[in-house]
Amino acid sequence: MKIIDQYILKSYLTRLVSVFTICMFIFVIQTFWLFIDELAGKGLDILIIGKFLIYYSPKLIPLVLPLSVLLASLMTFGTLSENYEFAAMKSTGISLQRALLGLSIFHVALGIGMFYFSNHVIPYGELKSYNLRRNLAKLEPTLAIREGVFNEIGQINIKVKTKYGENERFLEDVIIHEYAQNKENNVVIKAERGEMKNEPTDPNLKLVLYNGNRYEEVIPKKTRNRLRIPHAKVAFEEYEMNIDLSQFNNVDLEEENITTSFRMQKIDQLRKSIDTLQTSFKEEQSIFSSNFSKQSVVGNTARKNKKINQNDSIPSDVLGFVVMDENWKKTRLFDEGIKRIRNSLRDLKAKNIQFFAFRKLINLHKITLHEKYTLLFVSLLLFLIGASLGAIIRKGGIGLPLVLSIIIFLTYHYIGLFSKNAAEDNSISPFVATWMATLILAPFSYILTKRASADKGSVDLYDIFYPILKLIKKIPFPKKS
Repeated sequence: MKIIDQYILKSYLTRLVSVFTICMFIFVIQTFWLFIDELAGKGLDILIIGKFLIYYSPKLIPLVLPLSVLLASLMTFGTLSENYEFAAMKSTGISLQRALLGLSIFHVALGIGMFYFSNHVIPYGELKSYNLRRNLAKLEPTLAIREGVFNEIGQINIKVKTKYGENERFLEDVIIHEYAQNKENNVVIKAERGEMKNEPTDPNLKLVLYNGNRYEEVIPKKTRNRLRIPHAKVAFEEYEMNIDLSQFNNVDLEEENITTSFRMQKIDQLRKSIDTLQTSFKEEQSIFSSNFSKQSVVGNTARKNKKINQNDSIPSDVLGFVVMDENWKKTRLFDEGIKRIRNSLRDLKAKNIQFFAFRKLINLHKITLHEKYTLLFVSLLLFLIGASLGAIIRKGGIGLPLVLSIIIFLTYHYIGLFSKNAAEDNSISPFVATWMATLILAPFSYILTKRASADKGSVDLYDIFYPILKLIKKIPFPKKS
């Protein structure tokens, strides 16, 4: 490797690592705020939250890395042009293509690494983060009794008016709903005040109530006695309750129940899943078509007669039944026909919803499969665009390169996002949707690289429309008579 290649590579990698670190930190913080409602108030330690963010981070890299490549290339080559280092290179016979060669090889290797990363690391991270998130959702909020609202703790639901004293362990105006084994609320306890007593190592919460009443609904075995709605009432001066907290938030966070989601699969697994789903989808359509045809009165009659009246598209015996003079037959036939048509339309609508969900699942598998291949080219194309723009605008630093990077990246990102959303409901092909943004980047990267190499400066609109107009003139339109 020559000195000039080492110099450009060092300058570029320094900015790439810095930009990637900053962007990754921003996206991780944004992810934390996105799931703050699911993580907050459950007594989670910093290790569990850090583990979730680490598992979730791999799926952010395909979003962060292209933006970092684009911004780093713009800053690097913009600085080189601004400091007239490119002019010095060209004076010694080093063209822009030669200056880009070393970094182009690096981005080819980076694309291959991203392909391997998306096929192995991202599915594993998705598996871990998704199951951990499901397990965290099972956790109840930390043991805390809030004033003025009911708080579910173990087998009781407790409400207090005020709390006071050391560690707020004294309670005033206490109402408790106690659940039986059948999950019904048969016991209600009301007390003027209460006190919580428990040791840090004790799995039970000791609750002492003072000056209250205990109401219990009694359910007799005989049905006729239940109409009397009997209940028991007991007054007390001091009542002690032991609430078992051993099973409170006893959730295995390492449990993995979901392992076959399309985002957790590698390329070979996705191909098998797509083939299986498509085969099942065709079988479902065939079975429904056969059953729907059998339910049709006209279809059944046609199968019995082996022929259909081609002039009327209705079997002859049905026509004969309709044209008879008895009006009651016509009315009954029309009512029955309307009823069956409505039932058929309802079945069609329900089945269409099922088929739509089935087709959407297949398309999501295909989108995930093709996304792994697009990562091979995205980094290289965005690097060429960023390096060419940097050489054209001749501005380094954070200002203009940052603005251009954000505009270009958002354009690329939203083109891919909108096309993938359209592919989910089968509006366009999943293959076209996943490759659309990449195919749009390719000609722009070629045009900008060519113009930057020729020192033509910014793009002129005439240079864009002239080839299109030239092509239109070559189309043989029919002459007017």
